[in-house]
Amino acid sequence: MSTGTPRPQATSTPVRFRRNAARLTVGQVEKLRAAFRAVQGIDDDRGYGYHAGIHGLPLPIGCDNAHGTEYFLPWHRAYLYFFERALRDQVPDAMLVWWDWRIGPRRTPRLPAPFVPKTVARKANPLASGAVSLLALQQGGNRVPARTAREPGAPGAPPLPGVEEVKAVLELSDFVDFSAQVEQLHNRVHGWVGGHMGQIAYAAFDPIFWAHHCMIDRLWRLWQLRHPGASPPASILDEALPPFRMTVRGTLSVTALGYDYAVASASTQPPTP
Repeated sequence: MSTGTPRPQATSTPVRFRRNAARLTVGQVEKLRAAFRAVQGIDDDRGYGYHAGIHGLPLPIGCDNAHGTEYFLPWHRAYLYFFERALRDQVPDAMLVWWDWRIGPRRTPRLPAPFVPKTVARKANPLASGAVSLLALQQGGNRVPARTAREPGAPGAPPLPGVEEVKAVLELSDFVDFSAQVEQLHNRVHGWVGGHMGQIAYAAFDPIFWAHHCMIDRLWRLWQLRHPGASPPASILDEALPPFRMTVRGTLSVTALGYDYAVASASTQPPTP
């Protein structure tokens, strides 16, 4: 199994920026779609099905040991990092994007526009859905459609997190408290999107998964800027994050990993979430 370089902490120059999915230029959207379309067309361990399958099904890989623990944020940061490398292997300048799902008085619940239309220029939009691997379907008993679908805001779905809720979570000073609370917000987004995103075993096959988790990773980045020196418990810093060749310590600096978030860059003042 190959999950990339064993030295991801080596600084990349220049630092690349992940951008807000709702504020992409036409060219940036085209590049993102081209990268997703390329990996979706590969059937081996460089392809979309392989990387999506790491999150749940097919077994034996999975993130069960990360959810509900102090490893939640580091494990998913490593996951995004290696998937983004797979995108750039196909489209060198490609970067993941983040979905700002916060709601408020002037913020209505919606999916980011690039991920919505089923077709673009008479071609299937690779950001609208993804194919679930045959092995994942077999292991799960074929209980879900072979292509991902969504039911955003369906009756009974939890509401998306609000602006004030996010602000309150970012004020928490302890990493374990912050991680637990941000994971609860994360769970609500999965539930609001519904469909495959509402099932951990299949969630990563939906392309919106990556934009959602970039938002979660961005919140951790914002939290790090607000609380310099705060980090996961020392007892887990040198623990590995299987199946990735990375430790918890190796995930602490996004700029050492070669990326940052547009607008929320590393400044001396805490940026606005």
